[in-house]
Amino acid sequence: MAQSGGLLCAEQLQCSICLDVFTNPASTPCGHSFCMACIGRFWDGSRVCRCPLCKEVFSARPRLHINRTLKGIAELVKGAPGRAGWAEPLPAPALEGLALASSQGPLCPKHHRRLDLFCKTDDALICEGCLEMDHEGHTIALTSREWLISKSQLGTSQAEIQEMIRYRVVKVEELRTSQDGFCTSTGRETQSSMRALKALASSVETAQAKLLEVIQMNRLAAEQQAQGLVEDLEREISQLRKRNDMLTQLSLTEDYTLMLKHFPTLCTPPQTKDWSGVSVNSDLCVEGIGRAVSQLTERFQEELQRLPEMSIRFPVEASPMRLQPKEIKMQDYAVEVTFDDATAHPKLVLSEDRKQVWCGDKLKRVPDNQERFDRVICVLGREGFTGGKHYWEVGVAGKTDWDIGVAIHSSHRKGKLIVTPGNGYWFLSLRDNNNFNVRPSTSGGQKRIPHVIGVFLDYERGQVSFYNVGTKELIHTFTDTFSKTVYPFFSPCGNKSGRNEAPLVITPVH
Repeated sequence: MAQSGGLLCAEQLQCSICLDVFTNPASTPCGHSFCMACIGRFWDGSRVCRCPLCKEVFSARPRLHINRTLKGIAELVKGAPGRAGWAEPLPAPALEGLALASSQGPLCPKHHRRLDLFCKTDDALICEGCLEMDHEGHTIALTSREWLISKSQLGTSQAEIQEMIRYRVVKVEELRTSQDGFCTSTGRETQSSMRALKALASSVETAQAKLLEVIQMNRLAAEQQAQGLVEDLEREISQLRKRNDMLTQLSLTEDYTLMLKHFPTLCTPPQTKDWSGVSVNSDLCVEGIGRAVSQLTERFQEELQRLPEMSIRFPVEASPMRLQPKEIKMQDYAVEVTFDDATAHPKLVLSEDRKQVWCGDKLKRVPDNQERFDRVICVLGREGFTGGKHYWEVGVAGKTDWDIGVAIHSSHRKGKLIVTPGNGYWFLSLRDNNNFNVRPSTSGGQKRIPHVIGVFLDYERGQVSFYNVGTKELIHTFTDTFSKTVYPFFSPCGNKSGRNEAPLVITPVH
């Protein structure tokens, strides 16, 4: 019991933070002791105070006091005489208390003594004889003390390992839940894609049947026209041949009475059609349809080629420690975009960080510089692009009307705007929270109204694409040729008596 009590006392002499004998030891409310300075530094800068050993969290930072009894014991240990080179030697009474069950412990194979010492320099268990012969000047500690230190560290390490295990168990559950989500998402996307492809195939079949029908009808009409012309020509040929035969017979007669009687009539050519401008056109008037189909086919193939860009990619050397799905490739080109207040219409209000814009009720007093829009409520981004690929996202939640796109630097900004590529504008519009309008085209379509719009600019390819970020759907793509600086374009439109007062927000790209 005395030995057990001494062992318990020895364990309390070491701070688990600095791994040294206590200096001004203090005890936490949970009963663990540390150096006053060590526990103070451990808590400094932390939002919560917790015990480094048992991880108990305290509602407020405890007011600690020095444990004077424990301090006296620690100072007694520190001040005990020892040999030169020893690391924190303990006095004989403490040595007895800290000693292992050495009667059954291993013996030194060279000196047949107990391995009561530990050489930190050589990281080896030694005996008194080894110390005197081979370890002079090395850093030496009691084996029992190093055992206690390792044991105390073992508890901390074990707690950390258990915390790591708990974290990974939770992560496994998250991944398994994600796997279930993958199956559901895969089924939903597969069904949606199959429906779309079946509808496309049905439309193609219907269009093919109609196109063949038109071609056949045009062929029959052309054949009938050509046949009618042939019949007219053959009829005139027959008449001309008869007239030619009559002239031949008249030329052979010697009867001048007959000659004079019939010559005036026969020498005048019969009335015929002027065939000089008549020809048969083999064009069946469907070449335009063929060109349109070819363009649609090329566009469809381009979209199919972009499928790998939207696939989830994993590292070549997949590791459970860093297995993360890759974002959509467009998002790798995310750029920082802010509003340019020098171009903003006088009614527009910009946030301090120039990430939000909305329409106010009154015109502000602002310089009427050349870059500023003065009639249409819109604003450009500060960042211009002269090449490369760029991607940004704009939040449109709560709005009924907006315009988002790109414009060139030299675009007209005064008075009424004519939104055409020739005037340097390509953008997407929403009106009355209903249908999309693609500007400058007048085409629109009923689509799901997004909360966030993704804009992808490929300068070299001359493309501006708009995406519904929430559903990852492509809304529309403009194709043109860029040769000047292109800027992001925004219009929150009028607030419509409060119905459209929500701002346009340039959101972070995740």
